[in-house]
Formats: sequence, structure tokens, C-alpha cells
Amino acid sequence: MEYDFKLLTCAVCEIAKRAGLYIKKERIHFNLENVVSKHAHDYVSYVDKNSEKLIVTALKELLPEAGFITEESSVSYEGQQFYWVVDPLDGTTNFIHQYAPYCVSIALCHNQEIVLGCVYEVCADELFYAWRDGGAYLNGNPIHVSSLPFESALLGVELPYDADSYRQTAHHLIDSFYGRVGAIRMNGSAAMSLCYLAAGRMDGWVEKHIGQWDFMAGAIIVTEAGGIITDFLGKTHFMKGNEIVASNGLFHQKLLSALACVV
Repeated sequence: MEYDFKLLTCAVCEIAKRAGLYIKKERIHFNLENVVSKHAHDYVSYVDKNSEKLIVTALKELLPEAGFITEESSVSYEGQQFYWVVDPLDGTTNFIHQYAPYCVSIALCHNQEIVLGCVYEVCADELFYAWRDGGAYLNGNPIHVSSLPFESALLGVELPYDADSYRQTAHHLIDSFYGRVGAIRMNGSAAMSLCYLAAGRMDGWVEKHIGQWDFMAGAIIVTEAGGIITDFLGKTHFMKGNEIVASNGLFHQKLLSALACVV
């Protein structure tokens, strides 16, 4: 059976925007009493869960034969060739504090290949998307990674909730890059960091201890925009891992070299 990934991407974008509208409406009267801790410093609310239900229901109708990998685990993956990877609200801590960005992230995979991805940033009403061999887009306009060198780069890093496991890596990243690149930023959303890189707003990004739902959609958007994504060892088979190095391609090896002692 032939699949039209461009057509599927358009349909997924509408689903992501629908979930984003729900998130935006709920943020108006949201309060901290609705927050539950999954782990220390890792939060979830009814908004995450209801957004996931909305997305899953719509995706099941769109592609009934596909399985699911989702952050809130409302459905399961049973070895299907096609499967959706869904983060119904990436940047939950940002959402809780009404601090942009936060987004909906949806990817479709076929075995070990990402075939389409869509990320909708709720606060700015920005829709990033890509499909295999189709290029990357923001609100209908083509996007491409930057051409800035390492010394001028805006580099994104994050501090995941698992502080004990990540502390050494975090210290090493700051020591390695602070004062050597143009600037370092953290925005609280892996999916958005990757999209910003794809659009040329950031030039490199590094994070570990993240789930597939955090990076899968952003990954194809970056690669279709001309960027490079690997794990910390430089391998391009990163889909089942929990670490990502992304760049505009001009200084990827420098990022990998700096990570050599923490892998």
C-alpha cells in the first residue's frame, strides 16, 4: 500500500492545532492544584492527559493500522510497522508557569525511520512540520538551518528533571561551551529547541535523559531543514535512545568531541 506522507502530514497538523487550541483554552483558568508529580521535578496534569486522548482518537481514525508510543501511556505499541510517537504537551513545566514555549509534538515512524513530524507551538501559533524528502516548513513557508560557525552559535542545552544522573554532564557542557560559543540558552522544551534549530533561530542543541516523544517529530524537521542529528557517540540510529546532539552541520564534530568524556 502506498502512503501519501504529504497528505498525512497536513492531516496531522490539523490534529496538532486542535490539541493546541484545547491547551490554550485550559491555560486561561489552570491552577497549580491540577498538577501531579510523576517523578521529582517531572509534572503532569489533566491537560496533558486530555490532550493525548484527543490526539490518539484522531490519529486512530487517520491511520487505524498504526501503533502508539505516547508520553502519558494512554495507549501501547505492539510491534506495528507504523507507529505514532506523541507528546501531547511538551514543556509541561513551562505551561504550568505560563512561560513560553510549550507545544504539541506528533511523529509517524515506519520501522526504524521517521516519515513525518509536526510540532505546534501554542503560545506563538507556530506550526512546524516536515515529511520524508519533502522539506521542512513553518506556517507554510520553507525553513532551513543556519550557516553560523561554532564561535557565533546560539547553543541550546537543557537540565532534565533527573538531576542526580545528569549533573556531571550538565557541568561538563557548561564548562565546555560557555565563553566559546556565541551564547547558551535553555527553553524547557526539547521539541521546540529542535524546531528553532531547523528554522535557524538556534545553531546547535544537546540533551540527554529524554523520551522518544520529546525529540522524534523535531528530528525529522531538523534533518529535512538541512541539519544533522546523532546520539552522543555520533551514531545516526538514535531513535531508541535517550540522547540527542543536533546542529546546523558546521560544527557537529566539535559538539561530539566535547561529549566524549561523558558518554
